[in-house]
Amino acid sequence: MLHKVLFVDDDINLLESYKRQFYKEFSITLAQGSAEGLEAIENSETPFAVIVADLCMPGMDGIQFLSLVRELSPDTVRIMLTGNVDVQTTVDAVNHGNIFRFLTKPCQSNQLVKALRAGVEQHHLVIAERELLEQTLRGSVRVLTEILSVANPTAFGWSSRIKRYVSHMAKVLGLDDIWQYELAAMLSQIGCVSLPPDLVEKIYSGKGGLTPAEKRMYVDHPVVGCKLLENIPRMAVIAGMISNQQSHFKSRPDDEDNYQLDNIEVLGGQMLKLALDFDQFYAGSMSHEKALTQLRQREDVYNPILLDALSSLPLDPEDIQIVEATVRDLKIGMVTDQNVYSHNGLMLVSKGHEITYAILERLKNCSAHGGVGVREPFLVRMRAADAALVGV
Repeated sequence: MLHKVLFVDDDINLLESYKRQFYKEFSITLAQGSAEGLEAIENSETPFAVIVADLCMPGMDGIQFLSLVRELSPDTVRIMLTGNVDVQTTVDAVNHGNIFRFLTKPCQSNQLVKALRAGVEQHHLVIAERELLEQTLRGSVRVLTEILSVANPTAFGWSSRIKRYVSHMAKVLGLDDIWQYELAAMLSQIGCVSLPPDLVEKIYSGKGGLTPAEKRMYVDHPVVGCKLLENIPRMAVIAGMISNQQSHFKSRPDDEDNYQLDNIEVLGGQMLKLALDFDQFYAGSMSHEKALTQLRQREDVYNPILLDALSSLPLDPEDIQIVEATVRDLKIGMVTDQNVYSHNGLMLVSKGHEITYAILERLKNCSAHGGVGVREPFLVRMRAADAALVGV
């Protein structure tokens, strides 16, 4: 597939010459002026690898145009062409548009094609670095949460469930970098490592009756989680979401950020608050609709935009069944539909937790250990095809 390149200039003859020169090596799009250039970016299904813009254009010059491109399509490599070169122009182009190459007119064909090839290579590097970062963070967080879910299944079973709700809201709203919201959900309860185990059990069981000291400890856990994550590079935004997870929607009524979707840390905190509270109703056998009705009655606590997004959360697929199973029946990907305990009353896996490799190995080891054991059978959600094999 040819790499996409956009040329923006007010000279249509020059644009046509670019297309004749480079159409065999690149997928060329032409835009006569900045307005057409912005329209081409908006209408393109995938980002351009490289955009080449003239400096002197009527209305919006090349520096202003490429500065907007930097915001609209940050992974696109930007190249500027100009016939008027001075030091200040060069400084402005680099500072405001983050220009990859600055070429002068008339530009030789071989010089321009080298710049385009270098731009495509730079685009590949930018994409690869971002994907590596996302995959590395996802993988690291998954390992961390699996370990913590074994150590504290009560708190981290909750994280496993709310990730689904947060991911759904982010997709409905069309948010960028959904992975950040998902990681915030997965790590939202990491601050609970600072809490006594019996307090965690009391909180997540919904029984209430917390002493003032216990309430203070619980209220502080998002701050603890935030401080833990701040030490990890590129996790500052996610740490901010986690820090805001107990904030009410209208706790600061004059703060316009409460009503906008562009403050990621505030919005992420609102999503976590809604998802956590929704799960307490929904996991407690209340219907999807009734849980949302309860939440809508507290309009000062939850962002109505997020409530609308969560209302379209799909129910379980029709081929999902709830059946009794033993450890021998379990497969990775199944989901517990009740808490799973050892014979001595220790919670091994919380309700709603996906069976991962680490969880499955723990249950197998506990089952094989005569002094611990697993209370069987227990309820799990699984596809009909798997349910038919339970007990075989």
